[in-house]
Amino acid sequence: MIGPEERAAILEVLEGPILVHGPRAVKFEADFAAYTGAPHAVSVSSCTAGMHLVWFTLGLGPGDEVIVPAQTHTATAHAVELTGAKPVFVDAEASTGNIDLAALEAAITPRTRAIAVVHFLGLPVDVRRVVEVARKHKLFVLEDCALSIGAKLDDVHTGLIGDCGVFSFYPVKHMTTAEGGMVITRDGDLAARLKLRKAFGVDRTHGERKIPGTYDVVALGFNYRMSELHCALGIEQVKKLPSFIDQRERNYRVLSTRVRSIEGVTQLDSTAGRFLSSYYCLSVILDDRLAGRRAEIVARINAEGVGTSVYYPQPVPRMTYYRNKYGWKDGSFPNAARISDCSIALSVGPHLNEDDMNYTADVLQRVLEEFVG
Repeated sequence: MIGPEERAAILEVLEGPILVHGPRAVKFEADFAAYTGAPHAVSVSSCTAGMHLVWFTLGLGPGDEVIVPAQTHTATAHAVELTGAKPVFVDAEASTGNIDLAALEAAITPRTRAIAVVHFLGLPVDVRRVVEVARKHKLFVLEDCALSIGAKLDDVHTGLIGDCGVFSFYPVKHMTTAEGGMVITRDGDLAARLKLRKAFGVDRTHGERKIPGTYDVVALGFNYRMSELHCALGIEQVKKLPSFIDQRERNYRVLSTRVRSIEGVTQLDSTAGRFLSSYYCLSVILDDRLAGRRAEIVARINAEGVGTSVYYPQPVPRMTYYRNKYGWKDGSFPNAARISDCSIALSVGPHLNEDDMNYTADVLQRVLEEFVG
């Protein structure tokens, strides 16, 4: 969803003298903070980089453990793994795909340092319950908000109930900067430490250097910055977020209503009461009669011009790297496995409208009738 405003913003950067460390990064952080209600926002080169930066800044390392949902993108676990700490996986709730809060506390050990929660497909986790558990055990709470821009719990934006939230601006997300991410937090000290370490641990910005090229390095850090080009995209995209998410909600409601009457599938919970979804996509779960034929069903749906995906292709602990390293067995995460193995994700993005949703539902119903019959 790139328009003339984004193109003009990019050209303006290219016609100027500053490609990195410039005013657009500062403005993008301020604009995103204002949108979410965050006191502090730190732009980073990706959501994965942001999560890794948080864990690194907290000093996680070998011997430490972080609780991670089994049903997530592998980035959530990789960010922990890259510090030398161990991700300890917890199964999903069958109804939402979010981390099973009933099983979370049982996964805590004396080595646990933190909990990472993921707002699966944009439906908020009950982070207040997570924080209660975390405070009892003196644990840090990171919210992986890659799919939850615009989602709220108790009218508070995701990322602001735990200790920090990390967002993704990858092209398929609610808004894009081509690549990039953002960390938001209420903790000013944490924000300052992240800003220092995302740029090599250098002690002064270009504008603060009395003699150009002179600085000190006061901490170990990374090159996890966003360029002015990426931030220029972000500034324009944040302006469009309200309309993007409004259209997603309209699309979702039309498609969800239609799916309820289609035989052979159920859908995950979305918005109810305290939980306001970001409406990332609508995931249908095939019943036992159809689950083994998902590839055929997807091929037929795609042939009718309806795009699909899967969130996520496997529970992370079942993927080869984590299975081989930690010895996770099949059957350890049954709810996550069912969602991964039996689901089809349907788009509700703002490039579509209500007619597209009805067409999607018509195709889904027609195809499933062929297989059910």
